[in-house]
Amino acid sequence: MESAGILPFPEQGYSMHQMPGPGLHQGNPVPRWKSLLFVPAHVDRFVKKANERGADGIILDLEDAVPQDRKSEARRQLSASVAQVGSRGASVLVRVNRGLRSLAVDLEVSVIPGVHGLVLPKVDSAEWIVEVAGAIEELERERGLVLGAIKLLAQIETPAALLRLPQIASGHPRMAAMALGPEDFSAAVGAAPDFDLLLGPNLSVLFAARAAGILPLGFIGGIGDFSDIQKFRQVATHARRLGFAGALAIHPSQVAILNEAFSPTVEELEWAGRVVAANHQAAEQGNSAFAVAGKMIDPPIVRRAQEMLALAGGS
Repeated sequence: MESAGILPFPEQGYSMHQMPGPGLHQGNPVPRWKSLLFVPAHVDRFVKKANERGADGIILDLEDAVPQDRKSEARRQLSASVAQVGSRGASVLVRVNRGLRSLAVDLEVSVIPGVHGLVLPKVDSAEWIVEVAGAIEELERERGLVLGAIKLLAQIETPAALLRLPQIASGHPRMAAMALGPEDFSAAVGAAPDFDLLLGPNLSVLFAARAAGILPLGFIGGIGDFSDIQKFRQVATHARRLGFAGALAIHPSQVAILNEAFSPTVEELEWAGRVVAANHQAAEQGNSAFAVAGKMIDPPIVRRAQEMLALAGGS
Protein backbone atom coordinates (compact mmCIF):
# COMPACT_ATOMS: atom_id res chain seq x y z
CA MET A 1 0.00 0.00 0.00
CA GLU A 2 1.28 3.44 -0.87
CA SER A 3 0.88 6.51 1.30
CA ALA A 4 2.24 10.10 1.66
CA GLY A 5 2.79 13.52 3.64
CA ILE A 6 4.67 16.98 5.00
CA LEU A 7 4.20 20.81 5.09
CA PRO A 8 5.81 24.02 3.80
CA PHE A 9 3.49 26.86 2.79
CA PRO A 10 3.70 27.40 -0.99
CA GLU A 11 1.30 29.72 -2.77
CA GLN A 12 -1.11 27.00 -3.83
CA GLY A 13 -1.20 25.47 -0.36
CA TYR A 14 -1.55 28.64 1.69
CA SER A 15 -4.34 31.17 1.46
CA MET A 16 -4.88 34.68 2.71
CA HIS A 17 -8.52 33.66 3.16
CA GLN A 18 -9.53 34.26 6.78
CA MET A 19 -11.35 31.53 8.63
CA PRO A 20 -14.33 32.56 10.76
CA GLY A 21 -14.03 32.59 14.52
CA PRO A 22 -12.77 35.02 17.15
CA GLY A 23 -9.81 32.89 18.14
CA LEU A 24 -6.09 33.26 18.32
CA HIS A 25 -5.53 33.35 14.57
CA GLN A 26 -8.23 35.78 13.55
CA GLY A 27 -6.70 38.25 11.12
CA ASN A 28 -3.86 35.92 10.19
CA PRO A 29 -3.63 33.80 7.05
CA VAL A 30 -4.43 30.12 7.52
CA PRO A 31 -3.30 27.21 5.37
CA ARG A 32 -5.55 25.77 2.69
CA TRP A 33 -5.02 22.04 2.97
CA LYS A 34 -7.75 20.08 1.24
CA SER A 35 -5.52 17.01 1.19
CA LEU A 36 -2.53 16.01 3.32
CA LEU A 37 -0.96 12.72 2.24
CA PHE A 38 0.96 10.53 4.68
CA VAL A 39 4.19 9.02 3.37
CA PRO A 40 6.28 6.57 5.43
CA ALA A 41 9.60 8.39 5.65
CA HIS A 42 11.71 5.23 5.37
CA VAL A 43 10.26 3.96 2.06
CA ASP A 44 12.22 5.56 -0.79
CA ARG A 45 9.81 4.63 -3.59
CA PHE A 46 6.90 6.34 -1.81
CA VAL A 47 8.96 9.43 -1.01
CA LYS A 48 10.14 9.77 -4.61
CA LYS A 49 6.59 9.64 -5.98
CA ALA A 50 4.91 11.76 -3.30
CA ASN A 51 5.33 15.05 -5.15
CA GLU A 52 3.43 13.61 -8.13
CA ARG A 53 0.25 12.85 -6.20
CA GLY A 54 -1.35 16.29 -6.30
CA ALA A 55 -1.75 16.66 -2.54
CA ASP A 56 -1.72 20.12 -1.01
CA GLY A 57 0.72 18.79 1.56
CA ILE A 58 2.87 15.75 2.20
CA ILE A 59 3.31 14.40 5.74
CA LEU A 60 6.60 12.53 6.08
CA ASP A 61 5.75 10.06 8.81
CA LEU A 62 8.31 9.16 11.46
CA GLU A 63 5.68 7.66 13.76
CA ASP A 64 3.26 4.75 13.24
CA ALA A 65 4.15 4.06 9.59
CA VAL A 66 7.82 3.43 10.46
CA PRO A 67 8.85 0.23 12.31
CA GLN A 68 10.98 0.83 15.39
CA ASP A 69 14.07 -0.69 13.77
CA ARG A 70 13.75 1.62 10.73
CA LYS A 71 13.25 4.95 12.52
CA SER A 72 16.96 5.82 12.61
CA GLU A 73 17.16 5.25 8.87
CA ALA A 74 14.11 7.45 8.27
CA ARG A 75 15.66 10.23 10.35
CA ARG A 76 18.99 10.05 8.55
CA GLN A 77 17.37 10.56 5.16
CA LEU A 78 14.76 13.08 6.28
CA SER A 79 16.56 16.17 4.97
CA ALA A 80 16.79 14.68 1.47
CA SER A 81 13.18 13.48 1.72
CA VAL A 82 11.98 16.99 2.61
CA ALA A 83 13.66 18.42 -0.47
CA GLN A 84 12.21 15.64 -2.63
CA VAL A 85 8.57 15.88 -1.59
CA GLY A 86 8.56 19.67 -1.59
CA SER A 87 10.17 20.06 -5.01
CA ARG A 88 6.88 20.79 -6.78
CA GLY A 89 5.48 23.20 -4.25
CA ALA A 90 3.49 20.94 -1.93
CA SER A 91 3.45 21.83 1.73
CA VAL A 92 5.87 19.69 3.75
CA LEU A 93 5.07 18.39 7.24
CA VAL A 94 6.71 15.79 9.45
CA ARG A 95 4.81 13.61 11.90
CA VAL A 96 7.00 13.12 14.94
CA ASN A 97 6.78 10.54 17.71
CA ARG A 98 5.07 11.18 21.07
CA GLY A 99 7.58 9.70 23.55
CA LEU A 100 10.05 12.20 25.01
CA ARG A 101 13.24 10.45 23.88
CA SER A 102 11.97 9.82 20.37
CA LEU A 103 10.44 13.28 20.11
CA ALA A 104 13.73 14.95 21.06
CA VAL A 105 15.53 13.12 18.28
CA ASP A 106 12.73 13.80 15.80
CA LEU A 107 12.80 17.53 16.52
CA GLU A 108 16.56 17.65 15.95
CA VAL A 109 16.15 16.27 12.41
CA SER A 110 12.82 17.94 11.57
CA VAL A 111 13.39 21.59 12.44
CA ILE A 112 15.22 22.33 9.21
CA PRO A 113 14.77 24.49 6.12
CA GLY A 114 11.93 23.22 3.93
CA VAL A 115 9.79 21.96 6.79
CA HIS A 116 6.97 24.31 7.69
CA GLY A 117 4.91 22.10 9.95
CA LEU A 118 5.00 19.25 12.43
CA VAL A 119 2.16 16.82 13.04
CA LEU A 120 1.92 16.02 16.75
CA PRO A 121 0.24 12.69 17.54
CA LYS A 122 -1.73 11.91 20.69
CA VAL A 123 -1.96 15.50 21.86
CA ASP A 124 -3.79 15.61 25.19
CA SER A 125 -3.18 19.09 26.59
CA ALA A 126 -2.29 22.66 25.73
CA GLU A 127 0.69 22.37 28.07
CA TRP A 128 2.16 19.73 25.79
CA ILE A 129 1.74 22.01 22.78
CA VAL A 130 3.57 24.79 24.63
CA GLU A 131 6.44 22.48 25.61
CA VAL A 132 6.94 21.29 22.05
CA ALA A 133 6.64 24.83 20.66
CA GLY A 134 9.32 26.00 23.07
CA ALA A 135 11.73 23.31 21.89
CA ILE A 136 11.05 24.21 18.26
CA GLU A 137 11.82 27.87 18.96
CA GLU A 138 15.14 26.96 20.59
CA LEU A 139 16.15 25.02 17.49
CA GLU A 140 14.96 27.80 15.16
CA ARG A 141 17.10 30.32 17.04
CA GLU A 142 20.14 28.06 17.07
CA ARG A 143 19.85 27.37 13.35
CA GLY A 144 18.98 30.85 12.16
CA LEU A 145 15.53 29.85 10.94
CA VAL A 146 12.54 32.18 10.79
CA LEU A 147 10.98 32.18 14.24
CA GLY A 148 7.47 30.79 14.29
CA ALA A 149 7.55 29.57 10.69
CA ILE A 150 7.07 25.93 11.67
CA LYS A 151 3.40 25.38 12.44
CA LEU A 152 1.64 22.59 14.34
CA LEU A 153 -1.11 20.17 13.41
CA ALA A 154 -2.47 18.42 16.50
CA GLN A 155 -3.94 14.94 16.28
CA ILE A 156 -6.60 14.20 18.90
CA GLU A 157 -6.49 10.48 19.69
CA THR A 158 -7.69 9.97 23.27
CA PRO A 159 -10.97 10.58 25.11
CA ALA A 160 -9.13 12.72 27.69
CA ALA A 161 -8.12 15.17 24.97
CA LEU A 162 -11.77 15.81 24.08
CA LEU A 163 -12.23 17.54 27.43
CA ARG A 164 -9.48 20.03 26.58
CA LEU A 165 -10.10 20.78 22.92
CA PRO A 166 -10.63 24.56 23.23
CA GLN A 167 -7.39 24.93 25.19
CA ILE A 168 -5.46 22.73 22.75
CA ALA A 169 -6.78 24.51 19.66
CA SER A 170 -5.80 27.94 20.99
CA GLY A 171 -2.82 26.79 23.02
CA HIS A 172 -0.09 28.44 20.96
CA PRO A 173 0.26 30.75 17.92
CA ARG A 174 1.99 27.92 16.04
CA MET A 175 -1.24 25.93 15.98
CA ALA A 176 -2.53 25.77 12.40
CA ALA A 177 -4.80 22.74 12.29
CA MET A 178 -6.39 19.98 14.32
CA ALA A 179 -7.75 16.56 13.39
CA LEU A 180 -9.20 13.52 15.11
CA GLY A 181 -7.13 10.35 14.73
CA PRO A 182 -10.06 7.97 14.21
CA GLU A 183 -8.23 4.65 14.49
CA ASP A 184 -6.27 5.51 17.63
CA PHE A 185 -9.27 7.21 19.20
CA SER A 186 -11.49 4.20 18.55
CA ALA A 187 -8.87 1.86 19.99
CA ALA A 188 -8.56 4.06 23.07
CA VAL A 189 -12.26 3.64 23.83
CA GLY A 190 -12.32 -0.06 22.89
CA ALA A 191 -14.54 0.40 19.85
CA ALA A 192 -14.56 0.11 16.08
CA PRO A 193 -14.19 3.33 14.03
CA ASP A 194 -17.88 3.50 13.13
CA PHE A 195 -19.93 6.56 12.25
CA ASP A 196 -21.93 6.57 15.48
CA LEU A 197 -18.78 6.62 17.60
CA LEU A 198 -16.84 9.18 15.56
CA LEU A 199 -19.52 11.76 14.77
CA GLY A 200 -19.48 13.44 18.18
CA PRO A 201 -15.69 13.59 18.61
CA ASN A 202 -15.19 14.87 15.07
CA LEU A 203 -17.75 17.61 15.55
CA SER A 204 -16.09 18.58 18.83
CA VAL A 205 -12.77 18.94 17.02
CA LEU A 206 -14.49 20.93 14.26
CA PHE A 207 -16.12 23.36 16.68
CA ALA A 208 -12.96 23.89 18.73
CA ALA A 209 -10.84 24.47 15.64
CA ARG A 210 -13.30 26.96 14.15
CA ALA A 211 -13.57 28.82 17.45
CA ALA A 212 -9.78 29.13 17.60
CA GLY A 213 -9.51 30.18 13.96
CA ILE A 214 -7.45 27.17 12.91
CA LEU A 215 -8.06 24.57 10.21
CA PRO A 216 -10.47 21.69 11.03
CA LEU A 217 -9.45 18.52 9.21
CA GLY A 218 -11.21 15.18 9.04
CA PHE A 219 -14.18 13.10 8.02
CA ILE A 220 -16.50 10.71 9.85
CA GLY A 221 -14.93 7.28 9.45
CA GLY A 222 -11.74 5.26 9.60
CA ILE A 223 -8.78 6.62 7.65
CA GLY A 224 -7.72 3.21 6.33
CA ASP A 225 -10.74 2.41 4.15
CA PHE A 226 -9.58 3.47 0.69
CA SER A 227 -10.70 0.51 -1.45
CA ASP A 228 -14.30 1.72 -1.91
CA ILE A 229 -13.65 4.95 -3.79
CA GLN A 230 -17.31 5.87 -4.23
CA LYS A 231 -17.99 5.48 -0.51
CA PHE A 232 -14.91 7.54 0.31
CA ARG A 233 -16.13 10.31 -2.00
CA GLN A 234 -19.47 10.39 -0.19
CA VAL A 235 -17.76 10.50 3.19
CA ALA A 236 -15.48 13.37 2.12
CA THR A 237 -18.34 15.33 0.58
CA HIS A 238 -20.35 14.92 3.76
CA ALA A 239 -17.39 16.16 5.82
CA ARG A 240 -17.23 19.37 3.81
CA ARG A 241 -20.96 19.95 4.30
CA LEU A 242 -20.38 19.58 8.04
CA GLY A 243 -17.73 22.30 7.92
CA PHE A 244 -14.41 20.49 7.61
CA ALA A 245 -11.87 22.16 5.35
CA GLY A 246 -9.80 19.14 4.32
CA ALA A 247 -8.59 15.75 5.47
CA LEU A 248 -5.61 13.44 5.84
CA ALA A 249 -5.05 10.59 3.38
CA ILE A 250 -2.99 7.42 3.63
CA HIS A 251 -3.23 6.38 -0.02
CA PRO A 252 -2.66 8.34 -3.25
CA SER A 253 -6.07 7.27 -4.59
CA GLN A 254 -7.70 9.38 -1.88
CA VAL A 255 -5.97 12.64 -2.83
CA ALA A 256 -7.94 13.62 -5.93
CA ILE A 257 -11.19 12.79 -4.15
CA LEU A 258 -10.30 15.05 -1.20
CA ASN A 259 -9.22 17.87 -3.51
CA GLU A 260 -12.54 17.67 -5.33
CA ALA A 261 -14.73 17.15 -2.27
CA PHE A 262 -13.27 20.10 -0.36
CA SER A 263 -13.47 22.48 -3.32
CA PRO A 264 -16.62 24.43 -4.25
CA THR A 265 -18.58 23.01 -7.17
CA VAL A 266 -19.42 25.01 -10.30
CA GLU A 267 -23.00 25.33 -9.11
CA GLU A 268 -21.90 26.55 -5.69
CA LEU A 269 -19.61 29.15 -7.21
CA GLU A 270 -22.37 30.39 -9.50
CA TRP A 271 -24.69 30.70 -6.49
CA ALA A 272 -22.00 32.48 -4.46
CA GLY A 273 -21.36 34.92 -7.29
CA ARG A 274 -25.05 35.79 -7.50
CA VAL A 275 -25.27 36.26 -3.73
CA VAL A 276 -22.21 38.54 -3.56
CA ALA A 277 -23.41 40.61 -6.52
CA ALA A 278 -26.87 40.94 -5.02
CA ASN A 279 -25.33 41.90 -1.68
CA HIS A 280 -23.45 44.78 -3.30
CA GLN A 281 -26.68 46.01 -4.88
CA ALA A 282 -28.60 45.64 -1.62
CA ALA A 283 -25.93 47.54 0.30
CA GLU A 284 -26.22 50.45 -2.12
CA GLN A 285 -29.92 50.52 -1.33
CA GLY A 286 -29.32 50.36 2.43
CA ASN A 287 -30.54 46.77 2.83
CA SER A 288 -28.81 43.91 4.67
CA ALA A 289 -31.35 41.20 3.80
CA PHE A 290 -32.58 40.37 0.31
CA ALA A 291 -33.75 37.46 -1.84
CA VAL A 292 -31.87 35.39 -4.42
CA ALA A 293 -33.79 32.78 -6.43
CA GLY A 294 -36.70 32.99 -4.01
CA LYS A 295 -34.60 32.43 -0.87
CA MET A 296 -33.86 34.97 1.84
CA ILE A 297 -30.21 36.00 2.14
CA ASP A 298 -28.76 37.69 5.23
CA PRO A 299 -25.19 38.47 6.42
CA PRO A 300 -24.23 34.91 7.55
CA ILE A 301 -25.20 33.52 4.13
CA VAL A 302 -23.31 36.34 2.39
CA ARG A 303 -20.25 35.47 4.45
CA ARG A 304 -20.52 31.83 3.40
CA ALA A 305 -20.73 32.89 -0.25
CA GLN A 306 -17.68 35.15 0.12
CA GLU A 307 -15.69 32.36 1.76
CA MET A 308 -16.65 30.00 -1.05
CA LEU A 309 -15.35 32.43 -3.67
CA ALA A 310 -12.18 32.97 -1.66
CA LEU A 311 -11.54 29.22 -1.60
CA ALA A 312 -11.74 29.19 -5.36
CA GLY A 313 -9.43 32.21 -5.68
CA GLY A 314 -12.24 34.63 -6.31
CA SER A 315 -12.96 37.94 -4.64
